Amino acid sequence: MQIHESAENYLETILMLHNRLGMVRSIDIATELGFSKPSVSVFMKNLRENGYILMNKEGYITLTDTGREIAEKIYERHQVIAEILMALGVDEETAYHDSCKIEHDISDQSFECMKAHYLENREKYKKTE
Repeated sequence: MQIHESAENYLETILMLHNRLGMVRSIDIATELGFSKPSVSVFMKNLRENGYILMNKEGYITLTDTGREIAEKIYERHQVIAEILMALGVDEETAYHDSCKIEHDISDQSFECMKAHYLENREKYKKTE
């Protein structure tokens, strides 16, 4: 399943907003991403036409199964990569910023190997206080 980075970012944002707010509208996405409402509306139309989201007549957005699958994959990558970077000593802000860039380009194989290694060795990475 090939999808552009910008679409992945939108889907991940919809997932995060839904988890935080319960319901998501285009204005919520625009506010979260710092984009104009018209730009977001155009992108929502694109996501809807490609089967990644549904929008009801009140303007509330939900992810389709396909959209949710992509959003959850990107969100997991974002969180795990940031956690790995922080365990290596990177400050939280930089770790999340960098993980946002890495999450889109890393192969499934490399990510799964990194994740498995980190999870198996998590205790070694924890800092003793």
